Amino acid sequence: MSVTVYSKPSCVQCNATYRALTKKGIEYNVVDVTEDEAALAHVLALGYQQVPVVETPTEHWSGYRPDKITSLAVLLSA
Repeated sequence: MSVTVYSKPSCVQCNATYRALTKKGIEYNVVDVTEDEAALAHVLALGYQQVPVVETPTEHWSGYRPDKITSLAVLLSA
């Protein structure tokens, strides 16, 4: 399953999200929306105006969400 984290530099919630994903053993790709205009347009099209935005094939959310990360880890381990 591909997991993408849309982020920007010096983002506290982004860093917390990376740490939580790594701790749960979830592989992810990071896309910097300040460097990638298409990624920024995608995030805005999803309805978000802040980062991090985490996107999986089945869902997406914004902000540091340990509950969602835990659910994702359970799903991946099943």
